[in-house]
Amino acid sequence: MSNSKGFTLWFTGLSGAGKSTLAQYLIPMFRDMNCNVECLDGDEVRENLSKGLGFSKEDRDTNIRRIGYVANMLSRNGVISITAAISPYASIRDEMREKCDAAFVEVYVEAPLEVVEARDTKGLYKKARAGIIKQFTGISDPYEEPKNAEITVHTGDQSIEESAQAVLDYLHAKGLIPAKEAQKA
Repeated sequence: MSNSKGFTLWFTGLSGAGKSTLAQYLIPMFRDMNCNVECLDGDEVRENLSKGLGFSKEDRDTNIRRIGYVANMLSRNGVISITAAISPYASIRDEMREKCDAAFVEVYVEAPLEVVEARDTKGLYKKARAGIIKQFTGISDPYEEPKNAEITVHTGDQSIEESAQAVLDYLHAKGLIPAKEAQKA
């Protein structure tokens, strides 16, 4: 039997901030707690649920709505639903929060632009700065930082263990995960 109380853990931040890395780090911890967990990674969703969408504001909003819809279905059925997508616009993140039938926990995965550019193995920031990629979040398209995220982790100067522990501590304090497992990341 699962210990899961379904909820949505919504990671937002710039490309390269560490959203997917942190999500993948946390998943086995949740499974060790006997919790059901699924991750909706932005790149994977674009490939499988949102193929054909571009990067206009309307297409980005459609992509985030699809992620939010699936996350809500999972979380209301006892699954910890982790989203790891840039989700650059505050209004659409707020819309997803309002539509969520279970707890919604926004995690701002913050890292300075110079840090995410240094981590950029795909060369996307370089291409965006050269004008090759248009509408790139953080360069030629805005990223609206969360004003009231439940959790903010600073991956530019925190280890993955410290960031994961901040998430676990919050979830434990809110009664969303079992108590004893929340002690150590």
